[in-house]
Amino acid sequence: MNRRFKGESHHKVDNKGRVSIPASFRRVIEACDPEWSTGKAPELLIVYGDHRRKFLECYSVAAAKEVDEKIDALPRGSVERKMLQRLFDGQSHPTSIDDTGRLVLPAKLRQKIDLDAEAFFIGAGDTFQIWKPETYDAEEAAKTEAWLDGLPDDVDPLVFLDAKPKQEG
Repeated sequence: MNRRFKGESHHKVDNKGRVSIPASFRRVIEACDPEWSTGKAPELLIVYGDHRRKFLECYSVAAAKEVDEKIDALPRGSVERKMLQRLFDGQSHPTSIDDTGRLVLPAKLRQKIDLDAEAFFIGAGDTFQIWKPETYDAEEAAKTEAWLDGLPDDVDPLVFLDAKPKQEG
């Protein structure tokens, strides 16, 4: 079972904020929810975050748990822990997928990213993002194109996978 979100797709959003989740994404959400079984609604966490974020980031139960564990490992009372708790735990919306494979995006979340008739879904490994299609095209797709255009024509971006990790300190 693939436990990574891969691919991209467009889906209509109705006036109640209901949107279908790509089927392959639903399988990952189900596989990464330890409480899920056939007939139950798989759960996920939508993080809408700070004012700079122009998309909704969706975490499976397993991915959210991993982030929570890393936040909990920070010193209690530290500014970093407080801020990350606020950004990840506070500015989030726990939800589930209904029996028709849809998710309801509350008005607050739709307004945050100016989402109306259509949503763009894109896999991001252990998370996936929901964007207004025009925002994604104008900002994220343009960043990727600019990065690629900055590389020599004969460079395959996969070469960066073999790069040695930077040393700390």
